[in-house]
Amino acid sequence: MPTILAIESSCDDTSAAVVRDGRVLSNVTAAQEIHVEYGGVVPEFASRAHQRNIVPTVEVALRRASVSADQVDAVAFTRGPGLIGSLMVGVSFAKAFALARNIPLIEVDHMQAHVLAHFAEDPKPEFPFLCMTVSGGHTQLVVVRSPLEQEIIGRTIDDAAGEAFDKSGKLLGLPYPAGPELDRLAGLGTPTLSFAQPDPGALDFSFSGLKTSILYTLQKKVKEDPDYVRNHLNDICAAVQDAIVTTLMNKLIAAAEQTGLHQVALAGGVSANGELRRRLAEEGRARGWQTFVPRPEYCTDNAAMIGVTATFKYELGYFADQSVAPAARF
Repeated sequence: MPTILAIESSCDDTSAAVVRDGRVLSNVTAAQEIHVEYGGVVPEFASRAHQRNIVPTVEVALRRASVSADQVDAVAFTRGPGLIGSLMVGVSFAKAFALARNIPLIEVDHMQAHVLAHFAEDPKPEFPFLCMTVSGGHTQLVVVRSPLEQEIIGRTIDDAAGEAFDKSGKLLGLPYPAGPELDRLAGLGTPTLSFAQPDPGALDFSFSGLKTSILYTLQKKVKEDPDYVRNHLNDICAAVQDAIVTTLMNKLIAAAEQTGLHQVALAGGVSANGELRRRLAEEGRARGWQTFVPRPEYCTDNAAMIGVTATFKYELGYFADQSVAPAARF
């Protein structure tokens, strides 16, 4: 029954968790508010904040789990993908912690961990299942045959869905990150606008053309009426959200039909979006799917998903050595 200390530092959130035998005992995250002022994550600021936050965050995670440092059996960490400076902080801390106590190191793929966040609590999907992972940096369709056997059958060829939400929100003057506020305002509006949705074919995604269509449509409307955005903000948000979610759901439906899988899951930060969750549930009922979405705290970047993934790797003896280095891309 391994007790694993997990570290997540791929972007701007410093997170630490304690996971024992796959059960999450604590999951603590220190956010970085400074990026709001810049409308996006500033890598240098992020890495410096990780240096300040990682020790107190780990201390809190251990205390909340009622676990001492000497009771930890292994240290897991996000190796990548992510911001190299941020990853460096987490990897260095994990290596030092493991070396000082002569315990194993376990490297974890951040995207693989998002999928396995479904195993942080019940109900859990059964293998094999189909998972759409949607975040600020990635949009993927994954066939999950076992915890460590995941095949990517579709991915974005340019921008990710989360980036489309945030950049569209920025056009509308919404605060960073714009996704949650755009979701809230969309619930108050009606999608009266339509945007071009490029289709790269097969199961891949493309959101750069959609962002361009949103920009040009708004520019045309504002030229006709300078107060258009202010007077129709809720409806615009509803239209943007509908376009992005429709693109995601069309691909997910196609993937389910192609694979024949009826266990269908969402993962990643954008899976916290209310409309995406509603549409998944709606399609699930109509198509006989069994659907799964983690709690919001397990959708965003968090160390619990790193610890859960590491538990599977621990059982198989998949350990890293002290030469391991962060990888911005895999």
